[in-house]
Order: sequence, then structure tokens, then C-alpha cells
Amino acid sequence: MMRSAHTALLAAAVSSLALGAALPAFAQAPAKPAPAAPAAAAAPAAPAKPAAQAPADPVIATVNGRPIRASELAIADEDIGPGLSQVQGPQRIEYVLSFLTDMTLLAQAAEAQKLDQTPDFQQRLAYARTKALMEALMLAEAKKAVTEEAKRKTYEEFVASNKPETEVRARHILVDDEAKAKEIAAKAKGGADFATLAKENSKDSAEDGGDLGYFTKDQMVPEFAEAAFKLEKGQVSDPVKSQFGWHVIKVEDKRQKPVPTYEQVSDQLDQYLVRKAQTDLVTRLRADAKIEKASAPEGAAPAAAPAAPATPAAPAAKN
Repeated sequence: MMRSAHTALLAAAVSSLALGAALPAFAQAPAKPAPAAPAAAAAPAAPAKPAAQAPADPVIATVNGRPIRASELAIADEDIGPGLSQVQGPQRIEYVLSFLTDMTLLAQAAEAQKLDQTPDFQQRLAYARTKALMEALMLAEAKKAVTEEAKRKTYEEFVASNKPETEVRARHILVDDEAKAKEIAAKAKGGADFATLAKENSKDSAEDGGDLGYFTKDQMVPEFAEAAFKLEKGQVSDPVKSQFGWHVIKVEDKRQKPVPTYEQVSDQLDQYLVRKAQTDLVTRLRADAKIEKASAPEGAAPAAAPAAPATPAAPAAKN
């Protein structure tokens, strides 16, 4: 509550292993050996036939004769997957296949009514193609952006720009009135266990004995931060007034904020590089393009200009 607020790539397609569990096996069982011929008439054995190979993109269902392939299942999972976070494994595959089957049935019905020949459909089809091309390019750009060399360079730049910063680990007790706070501060300074006092009296973090963990100065409200950072390790403050009430603070430790390791921020580096590459691409294409806008019809309100791509933030340090 007192801390400041802090942060998708494309959904993963159904894995080939998961698909394998839902599809029939294609390997043939070994043939039984034929009875041995008499020695005089023995003939050389015919070479064994290799086991049948599973097709790279197998058909997993047919709808009125129209095949549905594993690759289509993967695309459908990518499309509707974000809404299926609670559905996994074979149940997820069955759900997505059911969706794809119904979609195919409806598309066939639409074709029977010649809806694919209407101007509205052709416009939507053109829009869908443009959007799919955009997404394909953005995905390709993302794949190019995330390399080990780029990640290491970005991490090193982050470390170089990450100035040493002091952190405090403190406990606090929050109450409504000053008199109560003074009473608690006197007990704490007299040797009473601070965590126990917090559990018995505090309005905040009582179950943790008032423990707030490590924080930097800018993560707390000014009055609290000023008091906490003036204390030495083991010291207890006098009552401190803030917008939340009256605090009694005990500093448990002080340290230099540790720089996160490369492994700790690896995922953030991936996301940063992807966002930056895609933003740079859009910005570059806009700068090089010749874009002409028709004047708005008389009386129409002017359309708001699209926002420029946001510059991505650098990877944030984690405690």
C-alpha cells in the first residue's frame, strides 16, 4: 500500500508432444516371422520395410470431408488460448479442436450462402490479411531481436547505469493516535519484542510482525522514509506522522541494493528487446512512408491521431 506501483508476447502454440498424445500412433507393429523354408529351397530374406513415419502436419479431424490439420489447431490455440489459462493438457486440445470444428462448420454454411462473395466479406478478408502480415513481421522482428549477444550488451548497459542505492529493512507499527504510538515506542525502546508489539497493535503488516522487507527511500511516503533512513540498525524511532496515521519504526538492516544477476532479469531482457525492436520498426516505417490523409467530411469531428509507439523501459531491478 505504501510502496509505489511497478510492469505479451504471442501465446504459445500447442506443443507437438501434446498433440502426439491426442493423435493415433503411426508406427507399425513388427510383422510376425514367416515359417522357415526347407534348407535346399532357402531364399534370401526380403529386406524389412521401414516403419511408417508420422506426417509433419497430420490431419486430426475432418469436417464434411474438409481436413483439419495439427498446424491449424496450433493457430487456433494461439488465437483463443489467452482465454483458456485454466484449461490445460488433453482437455485444452479437445476444447480448441471443438472450437475449430464449429468454426469450420459455420464457414462452410457461410460459403453455401455465398457470403464469401459479398463486398463486406472481401473488405474484412483484406483487413484480416493485412493484420496477419503485420503480426508475421512483428514476430519475425521479435525473433531477430532476442540474441544472447544483444541480451548481454543490454544487461551490461543496465548494470553500468544502475547507481549504488541504499536500502533499509524495517518493521513498523501503525496506529491511529499519537498517545498510543508514544506508549508503544517507549515499550519498544525499553526492550519489548517489536514483532510482538506489531502483532498486538499495528493496523498494517501485523501478521508479519510489522516487517516491510527491504525498500529504497523513494518507495515510501516522505515522512516515513526520512525517519527510517536516519535510524541506525537496531534503533527505534519516536512516533512519525504520515497520511496513514502514526508510525513507530525499527530498522533491522541497511545495505547497498544488490544488482540483479543476468539470470534474474533474463525474461525482462527478452521483453525489453522485443518491445524496443518492434517500436523502432514502426517508428522507422512511419518516418520513411508517404502518408496522405483525406480531409474529414464537413461537420465530422476530427479523429484523434494515433499515439506514437511508447519507448520501452529498461529492465527493472528486482529485490
